Amino acid sequence: MTKLTYKIVEHDGGWAYKVGGTYSETFPSHSDALQAAQIASSEQQIAGQTDGIEYEDATGKWHSELADGRDRPQTEVQDDSNA
Repeated sequence: MTKLTYKIVEHDGGWAYKVGGTYSETFPSHSDALQAAQIASSEQQIAGQTDGIEYEDATGKWHSELADGRDRPQTEVQDDSNA
């Protein structure tokens, strides 16, 4: 099972959450970023509908597959800041 970690980080003069190499929007306060990460983390775990998806990989090749809407990742929010 996939596990996603939402990390609270300083970003662009404010705060954001980061998943892998992707940052959220910048929030004015640490608590705003933490709250947004908790909401996003919770929503990521909600089952969806099974549907066909298409995506491009790192080499530029396109793939088509059936995504099981019940296959949701585990998530956690990590806050190592002293804010």
